[in-house]
Amino acid sequence: MKQILLFGAGKSAGSLIEQLLKDAFDNGWKLVVVDSNATLIQDKLQNHSSGNAIVMDILDTNQRFNLIDQSDLVISLLPPHLHLLVAKDCLKASKNLLTASYIDDEMRSLETEINQKGLLFLCEMGLDPGIDHMSIMDILEKINHQGGLVSSLISHCGGLVAPESDDNPWHYKISWNPKNVIQAGKAGAIYKKEGKTIVENYEMIFNPDRLVDVTYRDIQLGYYPNRNSIPYISIYQLDHIDTFIRTTLRFPAFISGWKNLIELKLTDDNMVYETDGLSIQAFFAKHFSAVNFNEWLDAQLQLQMNTSDQTLQDLENATTNDERLFKSAKLAEQMEATNTLLKQLFFLGIEDDQKLINLGKRTVAEILQFILEEKWKLAETDKDMVVMLHEIEYKQDNKNYKLKSEFVIIGDDSRKTAMAKTVGLPLAIAAKMILKGELNETGLMIPTKKSIYEPVLLELEKYGIAFRETIIAS
Repeated sequence: MKQILLFGAGKSAGSLIEQLLKDAFDNGWKLVVVDSNATLIQDKLQNHSSGNAIVMDILDTNQRFNLIDQSDLVISLLPPHLHLLVAKDCLKASKNLLTASYIDDEMRSLETEINQKGLLFLCEMGLDPGIDHMSIMDILEKINHQGGLVSSLISHCGGLVAPESDDNPWHYKISWNPKNVIQAGKAGAIYKKEGKTIVENYEMIFNPDRLVDVTYRDIQLGYYPNRNSIPYISIYQLDHIDTFIRTTLRFPAFISGWKNLIELKLTDDNMVYETDGLSIQAFFAKHFSAVNFNEWLDAQLQLQMNTSDQTLQDLENATTNDERLFKSAKLAEQMEATNTLLKQLFFLGIEDDQKLINLGKRTVAEILQFILEEKWKLAETDKDMVVMLHEIEYKQDNKNYKLKSEFVIIGDDSRKTAMAKTVGLPLAIAAKMILKGELNETGLMIPTKKSIYEPVLLELEKYGIAFRETIIAS
């Protein structure tokens, strides 16, 4: 009996486990799920006959290796810094490995040994990274086949709250690893734009002026550049390209709000507070005193007033109805921005004197994570939303074209989320292909080979994960 070993049963594991259990039952396999939290595993396995729960500490070297050695395929949904433990054991036991995480330098250091042993370590096999790679490669292959030459590629993806469950001024709720939400953007971003390499630090990337339209749902989203886009230029064989950017999508109010949190040092990893007996209100009061919040707020309000005064003056000087309408809308938008800033801070609990933090000594970022897990929690009936959008410009037969390829996936509820579905299903499909002998690639790789992305994309369509494409000649 073939055995699949899965490390991690957190927020993104639900759909993966559900599909693996189905495949295991249909094929006479066994799924073993390992986590330190027994409740998480049992909640997802639901006593399924093809599943087995193991509660253990991932740092238990002997038990970890023995489980890997007894399995035919290993999948890791652990935090990225723990993947190396699993990867080294997979090498020692000569087992294939699947993950949804980025290939980092530590994983890259194992590449020679992976190749020597003829193993497959398939990484970045989730949503983003994952489905983005596969769908982009599929599009590029078609453009190349038609003789087109790509000049610009901007790939957007984001896990968001569905409009029907959007009831807070941040327009956001947590549907994946909360720590990743806090850490997002801290490494800054590197990308290519109009032939130039652009480097932005953490404080620069949350720019509220970056907007994109999602045609399928008729919504406008904000975005920020995601990590280092540059290595993917050669991976996608686009060395000639002028613009290449990978981004994360959020609603515009979130982008502005997060920029404010950064300025207020609420994502800081160095400042530490003792939180035992400290309410959320008391934390904010203490921290705001340390960062001169009143001066910061006065400066923000003054800036908004000055901007609004200028717009009001422009409105008075407007000479056409269209110009008056535009300036009126701009003024209303600026007034709303000030209102939203205050609403967002109050929503985080600056007046919440009831909820105690009680986490001992913690960094400001860790305290913020605790607060956001409370305030941005998906209610039981809440739905999340995943949006992926590729904007590609290319030239073919002396004509310029703009291609948009997008999908919008809405979750069922707080348990069966769109995030879990889009992260988990690519992994489950790849696992089935490997165990059935349909995927025979070896090496350390991401899913940019046609032998991987073509069958996976076809099967994802059966689960409703399908792109809508529009092409406009310009």
